Amino acid sequence: MARKLYERCPFQIATECEQMAVGEFATKGPVMKLLGQPNSINVRKVLWTAAELGLSLEREDWGTAQNPTSDPSFLAITPKALVPVLIDGDLTLSESNTICRYLARRAGQGALLPTDPTKAALVESWMDWQLSELNTAWRYAFMGRVRQHPDFTDPAAQEASAQAWSAMMTLLDKQLAQTQAYACGEVFTLADILLALSTNRWEMTPMDRPTLPHVQAWMGRLSDRAGFKTYCRNGVA
Repeated sequence: MARKLYERCPFQIATECEQMAVGEFATKGPVMKLLGQPNSINVRKVLWTAAELGLSLEREDWGTAQNPTSDPSFLAITPKALVPVLIDGDLTLSESNTICRYLARRAGQGALLPTDPTKAALVESWMDWQLSELNTAWRYAFMGRVRQHPDFTDPAAQEASAQAWSAMMTLLDKQLAQTQAYACGEVFTLADILLALSTNRWEMTPMDRPTLPHVQAWMGRLSDRAGFKTYCRNGVA
């Protein structure tokens, strides 16, 4: 019989860092559930966002060998068979960027995502760029050189992906040269969370990289944030 989805796993479902983060950031209120494992870059987007907003998340490990997303109980929640999945009362939500937007709007007061539609559109444009252009560029290089997936072993394709990835990072460097602060200006937003996680992955993938001084300075500014230390520059690509 399949284990009920919301029962605690028999193994530990929260890392020491997550427990620390909850104690440091979380506010009182109904606890939302997050389905996904903490090595996933998309799960870490959501965990960092929640930490910045002071929202409590009860995480369950899914997308692991013990709890694959092909499990019928998981597929009953989402047919996409992907993590993360957020459950907030009657709402079940997938897609990491959408979940981050939802949490920011749920928290209110324009935290991480401005209430002004013009400013919000700028933030969301960089979020969409991360999802479409930046992620597309790094996929082959990362899957081949870090994950060592058998479908991504062509050296020429890995190198082409690495070069395309660095070209996208150079574009980000130019944007940060203009703002001299964060991705969209003087204020830290959701775009910084997403882009910093991708940058951390770029830094940790074995490849030749150009020197990008504005990206380096930006990552340095982010390093003072507890969420950055816990979910971004934590030794996980």
